[in-house]
Amino acid sequence: MSYDIELKDPVSKEIIMIPYNHAMTGGTYEVGGSNRLSLNITYNYSKHYYNVIDKEEGIRLLYGKTGLESIPILEQAINKLADNVDEDNYWASTQGNAKRPLIQLLTMARMRPDGIWGGD
Repeated sequence: MSYDIELKDPVSKEIIMIPYNHAMTGGTYEVGGSNRLSLNITYNYSKHYYNVIDKEEGIRLLYGKTGLESIPILEQAINKLADNVDEDNYWASTQGNAKRPLIQLLTMARMRPDGIWGGD
């Protein structure tokens, strides 16, 4: 189980495509990168997102918000999580592992602050 989170164009409602491939990866990803502003995140991290983003909605609190609106939410969550990354196991539910996707989402939000978050 995982979250498929994407930043959508506010007019077309399509996932935003950028003019180059990025290397932001999650649980599943395209070899060679992707030009889509989307990220797959394992549900294993959900407990951390419920703790640092929203106790009721977790990371889903972002859905429907603009990239701009999500920036302070993501920054706060990132600052609350530790840096204990398990380099050998993406799936390990450490705070550091849960922090990495939030940094990538923050990067996407800064790239397209007008985009609207959607997912699942």
